[in-house]
Amino acid sequence: MDSKDQASAMLSPNMIVPRGVKETGSIFEWYSQMRGQAPVHYDEERRSWDVFLYDDVHRVMSDYKSFSSQTRRGMSGQDSDMLLMMDPPKHKKYRSIVNKAFTPKAVEAMGPRIAEITHKLLDRVDSDAGMDIIRDLSFPLPVIVIAELLGVREEDRELFKGWSDTLVEGFSGMEETPQQLAARKNQASRELYGYFMKVIEQRRQEPQQDLVSALLTAEVEGEKLDLPHLLSFCLLLLVAGNETTTNLIGNTIICLTEEPGRWRQLVDNPGLLDQAIEESLRYRSPIQGMVRKAIADVELGGQLIRKDQLITAWMGSANRDEYKFEQAGQFRIDRHPNPHMAFGMGVHFCLGAPLARLEARTALNVLLDRFPNLHTQQGQSLRLLPSPMVYGVQQLPVRF
Repeated sequence: MDSKDQASAMLSPNMIVPRGVKETGSIFEWYSQMRGQAPVHYDEERRSWDVFLYDDVHRVMSDYKSFSSQTRRGMSGQDSDMLLMMDPPKHKKYRSIVNKAFTPKAVEAMGPRIAEITHKLLDRVDSDAGMDIIRDLSFPLPVIVIAELLGVREEDRELFKGWSDTLVEGFSGMEETPQQLAARKNQASRELYGYFMKVIEQRRQEPQQDLVSALLTAEVEGEKLDLPHLLSFCLLLLVAGNETTTNLIGNTIICLTEEPGRWRQLVDNPGLLDQAIEESLRYRSPIQGMVRKAIADVELGGQLIRKDQLITAWMGSANRDEYKFEQAGQFRIDRHPNPHMAFGMGVHFCLGAPLARLEARTALNVLLDRFPNLHTQQGQSLRLLPSPMVYGVQQLPVRF
């Protein structure tokens, strides 16, 4: 297994849906049950520890000396080339290189372009018929933004979204075996790497004003990103950037329309939008969990976790921990402070968080301005994505 194959496990290394979720029917019901009964629990079927309380999840996510992000290795025994699966000090060096090309200033400068894309997408909508938020806005918007960042051709955007969806897909047990799902993930990652190889070679010959060209020249202490690391970062940005932002926008609109008056509250008080987005990140986190590996035997929550055992840190549960958040099971539009962990914690805090927040804020501002009476149909059934690690809906019809 090389780095291309490891990419398939980037956001969902535990492909099997936890038994507790299947039994309760709701991941949030399972979280609540486990926080009360077994906050640090070993799942025999998935061969992974599950961690549910805020303080324990915080420790697993931030204590890299005890809990490694390097959860997989290739057949050669080498560490993964993926930034998401590196530990310090190697992680710090490569993240520093990436940071030089992905600065807050560069991200903020994208605001007007994101607004322009949003308006163009909404111009296609029939205001009398309504729209599907996922299909018409939150699906294409991040694809276009990431594609433009990476210098991807417009005609290849649908391909990119398909690859991205496959790489974060969880095992549903309905239509294929875990081995078949793994094979599809490996195929998607190989196709992505092949595509990026061509883009990188083109930018080496003819640099342009895009992120790939910037990454090719960025360096720290005289060192640049080599090809495997550059490829891995491109794939990480594509998958994490697309899925997180698509679901952040969709989940926020669900939160703002499931109770009467919330959308109008934001129309009348747009200054609350940033807090509403943060509360949506807490209440319906786009990424529900991340996996770590014990570096040595370690005690956590009264349980002994053995060296090399996997641990799934459920941020989605931590963000609803009653001991950390007052009225944790309720969406409070003005919640402050809001120390959620939707973008991770510690050295692996999401590099793309500023971009995801900017896209969500920009898109929602445009929606609030253009459609002050936006609402969802009461009682409609929303189909969740099949991955236990990624939380979002497949469709979200709204009316104006």
